[in-house]
Amino acid sequence: MRKIIHVDMDCFYAAVEARDNPNLKNVPLAVGGRSDRRGVIATCNYIAREFGVHSALSSAIAKKRCPDLIIVPPNLNKYRNVSKQILEIFSRYTSIIEPLSLDEAYLDVSESTKFKGSATLIAKDLKETIEAELSLTASAGVAPNKFLAKIASDWNKPNGLMVITPEQVESFVFNLPVNKIHGVGKVTARKLNNLNFRSCGDLQEASERFLTDKFGRFGRSLYRYARGIDEREVKSERERKSISVEKTFSEDCKDINEVLNKLPELLDSLKLRIARAKSNDFRSLFIKVKFSDFTVITRERRAEYLLLDVLEELIREGIDSKPKGVRLLGVGVRLNSQVEGELEQLSLPFY
Repeated sequence: MRKIIHVDMDCFYAAVEARDNPNLKNVPLAVGGRSDRRGVIATCNYIAREFGVHSALSSAIAKKRCPDLIIVPPNLNKYRNVSKQILEIFSRYTSIIEPLSLDEAYLDVSESTKFKGSATLIAKDLKETIEAELSLTASAGVAPNKFLAKIASDWNKPNGLMVITPEQVESFVFNLPVNKIHGVGKVTARKLNNLNFRSCGDLQEASERFLTDKFGRFGRSLYRYARGIDEREVKSERERKSISVEKTFSEDCKDINEVLNKLPELLDSLKLRIARAKSNDFRSLFIKVKFSDFTVITRERRAEYLLLDVLEELIREGIDSKPKGVRLLGVGVRLNSQVEGELEQLSLPFY
């Protein structure tokens, strides 16, 4: 039986900015792009969330919802440095650490001798250490697997700690709403609800074959998660599955030629990102287009090289299907990796 801790820093970027500037502590605060230049909110504090501000929201809309909102431009170098300090604290408890982003990680403390092996006490102590040394708060979830630990860390935010013991797994999962399952978004949740699956207890009535018929490969995950089963290990080193870059434009691109003119700059950024990652072995190219009404399309094609003409064709296919102004363009490569990993993306919002 594993002992897994999922740690998620609370409003990380905004919390760092408020820590470094006391004037920002008790005001609605967000980190993101400028509202007058098509910026997007990266994160915000809980005061701002009470006004309906959230990540990925247009900064202009955020300011309308919360006129007193202070938006600070992101300082990624500062956040990376703080993230390194957090990882150093994690390493005092275990060497098996799987970072998911700058502000989130899994820790496997199954073999840790700290606090006589108590994962609960370890989680409590590392939270207190982060707050004492870095003046930041974190929420943590403790459970027998990654699936449940991630759900637990989100249960009592901010500055929360929730423990799901092996004995509690069956009853906890039975009552868990299906939209709490990692990977279940609005569309999948609606489809599950239409099939009368509203809780994991409901899902337990379905066979694995039925779920795979309805949801493809994800159906197998649904079958296991509905029973609290997750055999994934905490991996200290993870391979990327893809690399991409994207850019939000200061003004909508009105025609396809205007969009295509933006492609060379993005392609140069993608080449630089690929070179840094030393990942030249890829199997396909893809594009992402966000339109003025915030709808998004993606297109992908098999290719082993970075071919400008292929990307241009994908963009033409995507834009021809929705003749609207283009707000954002992204391009990327899918890597030849058999190891499960996360999308590596370099975002270039307009500030």
